[in-house]
Amino acid sequence: MKVAFIGPTLPDARLTAGKEILVLPPAVQGDILRAVESGAVAIGLVDGNFENVAPVWHKEILYALSQGVRVLGAASMGALRAAECASFGMVGIGDIFRQYATRARVDDADVALIHGPAELGYLPLTLPLVNVDATLKRLGEDGALTSDLVAAIAATAAGIFYKERNWANIIARVALPTGIDPAGVIELLDARFVDQKRLDAQHLLDALHSAPTQRTVVAKNWKFNSTSMWKRLSGQPDASS
Repeated sequence: MKVAFIGPTLPDARLTAGKEILVLPPAVQGDILRAVESGAVAIGLVDGNFENVAPVWHKEILYALSQGVRVLGAASMGALRAAECASFGMVGIGDIFRQYATRARVDDADVALIHGPAELGYLPLTLPLVNVDATLKRLGEDGALTSDLVAAIAATAAGIFYKERNWANIIARVALPTGIDPAGVIELLDARFVDQKRLDAQHLLDALHSAPTQRTVVAKNWKFNSTSMWKRLSGQPDASS
């Protein structure tokens, strides 16, 4: 069994995942552990909840790796955890992961957004900064926006709280050159939008399809320690309590 935790980053993931991959909602703490205990041979982490619940714990990722489960991450929470756990064997995929892995990007909130419920297709209500930056990069490279304007929009977007970040709020705070119509800039940004999170999530699904169909324990230079906190999460008796 192969499992992928995907929500707002790729709402239609089930259409492209096929029968080989079980697509589950955004992960929370304990979901990776449950997937391992359910027999998963490979796990793809894209989306995870974090604000009102405990997020995916690094320890459960290490546990999965120690059991020979291939764990991949991309695009959102998955990119963050992959950058943090790469030295233990978690595989990161995509541009967003590479930005965090090289420390070109460091703020966790850069992948965050507000969205509607699953029943409404996780309708996005704000813009994650990683997609803003990818869009501006395209427009700058194409010459559709000047380098100065790209820099001004990027700096403004980075200073807006992720729950309030949308094109209208961003452009309203940018000192546009004389003669530049704000509505026209917003129209251009919408028309040339780059959904980097979606692109990276699609690459993760491709990699998950190609992943081995059985667990493979590889030699590693670390040992998984079953701490008291881990025993509590996994339901094991703790001799220290």
